[in-house]
Amino acid sequence: MNGRILGLALPNIVTNITVPLLGMVDMAIVGHLSGAHVSAIVVGSSIFNLIYWNFGFLRMGTSGLTAQAFGAERWNESLKTLIQACTIALAIALLIIVLQWPLAEASKVIFRSDPSNGPGVMDLALTYFFVRVWAAPATLGLYAIKGWFIGMQDSKTPMWIAIALNCVNILASLLFVMVFHWDIFGVALGTVIANYTGLALGLFFLHRKLHRDHNLSSFHFNLSTLSNALHWKDMRRFFKVNGDVFLRTVCLSAVFTFITAASGRISENIRAVDGILMMFFTLFSYIMDGFAYAGESLVGRHIGARQLRHLKLAVRLLIIWGLALTVLFTGLYAAFGNEFLHLFTDKQEVIATAGEYMTWVLVIPICGFAAFLFDGIFIGATATRTMRNAMFVATAAFFGLYYGLKWYAGAHTDSPTLSERTWNDILWTAFVTFLSLRGLIQALRVRKDIYGQVNG
Repeated sequence: MNGRILGLALPNIVTNITVPLLGMVDMAIVGHLSGAHVSAIVVGSSIFNLIYWNFGFLRMGTSGLTAQAFGAERWNESLKTLIQACTIALAIALLIIVLQWPLAEASKVIFRSDPSNGPGVMDLALTYFFVRVWAAPATLGLYAIKGWFIGMQDSKTPMWIAIALNCVNILASLLFVMVFHWDIFGVALGTVIANYTGLALGLFFLHRKLHRDHNLSSFHFNLSTLSNALHWKDMRRFFKVNGDVFLRTVCLSAVFTFITAASGRISENIRAVDGILMMFFTLFSYIMDGFAYAGESLVGRHIGARQLRHLKLAVRLLIIWGLALTVLFTGLYAAFGNEFLHLFTDKQEVIATAGEYMTWVLVIPICGFAAFLFDGIFIGATATRTMRNAMFVATAAFFGLYYGLKWYAGAHTDSPTLSERTWNDILWTAFVTFLSLRGLIQALRVRKDIYGQVNG
């Protein structure tokens, strides 16, 4: 079982590690331009996180439903799931493009910063937004295609797509910024070109699999198959599972968007600092998600095949791997955290301030590993209601703790305003509590919601 976990997890880790690597390269490119450019990339990326994370069900729901169909050898059902996900992805992407101006105006309100910093940061962020928004069809289409391949127990294909996409993105961004001097416009344009390159590769690999896999080779796409896949009876389960995932992701987006917005209200320097510190969280999360994706594949497969013993073994080993990675990353961040800061920016003020908050970086793996792993396990089991409810509780705790501690600190200080350090420590306290609660609540429901599907 360890071999199967690693066989699925390692390609997913390679896939996922390219995402924070890409963000790190973008941050490194603009980090040597100005602090405003760093903050603008943080804001611009947060705008798309707020938009795209809400539609993460296109990957997560697709992988869980497909994995269960794979385990039960219901090949037509797995293909229907792919068609449903791709059709919905295209519809949502077109809607995002049509609504880009209202979305931009809403972003100005959500991510407003200290007026003393002037309009420069938001102007740069919106330049990034209006270029990158045209990648929406490719971005969301890849969500669906990636989720389907993971559900089909194939993690290598998404890995090759992601490697190619991110290589194109990095090379294009370096060319446009360093050679053509297009600054933040060039970074965004590189992302657009890379996403459509990734979509083209995804469609190529999908076409090849449909013709080479003997279980799928009889499939022929036409208007009749599209109509059947989108029939309400077939769509109902897709929407039921993904409705819960959507609400769960809305809460996740709200928390991360609030963190960026709140840190900007403290100061633009703190927003840049928190954006860089979040890179440590992002790096850990994407590696942990490699094992979470393996959990989606294996848990869905064993539930579909009604294999309780294999299901329990997979869950137990995933948790052991998670604990091992937590120890590893905590040690790496403790030993080399300050060195990592210099990779992201050469602005000494940002580096010095970030160094004061490195304790929070050490806490992230400990508080966050269970949340990532159990997300994968519950997605594979399509036990999305528990995921949703855990997120509701954790989100309420985040906002309650943030505003409660902020009120308490304000009531017990002689200063009319909180210090930057106190205010930001409150924000990070709320965040690590949010991570911890998600993992704890789902851990308490494994026996009933995961094993119970096979026992019942």
